[in-house]
Amino acid sequence: MTAAASVKARSRRRGVNSRHIAPYLFVLPNMLIFGLFTIWPALNGLNLSFYDSSNGRTFKPVGTENYRAILSDAEFWSVVRHTAVFTVGFVLISTALATVLALLLHAQRRGRGALSAAYFLPVLISPVVVGIIWRAAFERKTGLVNQSISAVGLGQPGWLVEPHLALIAIILVGTWIHLGFYAMILLSGLQSIDTTLYEAAKIDGSTALQSARLITLPLLRPTMMVVIILATIAGFQSFDFIFTLTGGGPVRATTLMVQYIYENGFSFPIEYGLASAAAVILFVVVFTVTFVNYVIGRRSDAI
Repeated sequence: MTAAASVKARSRRRGVNSRHIAPYLFVLPNMLIFGLFTIWPALNGLNLSFYDSSNGRTFKPVGTENYRAILSDAEFWSVVRHTAVFTVGFVLISTALATVLALLLHAQRRGRGALSAAYFLPVLISPVVVGIIWRAAFERKTGLVNQSISAVGLGQPGWLVEPHLALIAIILVGTWIHLGFYAMILLSGLQSIDTTLYEAAKIDGSTALQSARLITLPLLRPTMMVVIILATIAGFQSFDFIFTLTGGGPVRATTLMVQYIYENGFSFPIEYGLASAAAVILFVVVFTVTFVNYVIGRRSDAI
């Protein structure tokens, strides 16, 4: 090999190596931040779940005692039930309404951008502020919700004082917050469907309902799976707007897993080990449910 050919070969290899390395260099800063502020605290929390500490400075090894204490706590299982009911209701209602809203926006030819922005606006509001706003709206005598429904003869239910109504209220508020975001995801999925499929179906004599059932929904299924997974994670992690809306009441009816972790870790008596163990359990549950949803979605797409 001549010297010129050798130099050219080395230059080519350097170019290939640069193209392979460059993407990782762009991702590296974000991954460093993610590892420092997410992965490392998570691993530290897992380690802390095997210790007992009330001040964050002295730690006593207790093995799996924190997990046994939590799993034998009746309040923990009550919180698990409330979290499950909230998450299931939130996922079902959010996905259904977001799908309908996305279909309506997709059919809208004029003003779609303005309407999309209006529906997306609640996503941009601080969840703490959302809780305060809806707490005022759900006031029994002066709230906008009861004034509206009493005008049509439905009375004035105590949304924030009756346990089952309070749970319904936080599901509705959670849906209101995330509806626009999920609708935008589904709208992007609708816009990616090839319009020639609808034209061919129309030529074959298909009605709008048949096209929606045989074309739109099957092709939208992967996007809907993404929405379901995101809604499931959001449901399990809900805390901030609920805390300012109900404070976990009445009689702990709206206390969910994240609030249970918060109260153990930051309210007297402080029990960092129990809070960390509860956080690990929540992570396992969220990961398992998300993985099952993912597997089910992949199998549905393969059929």
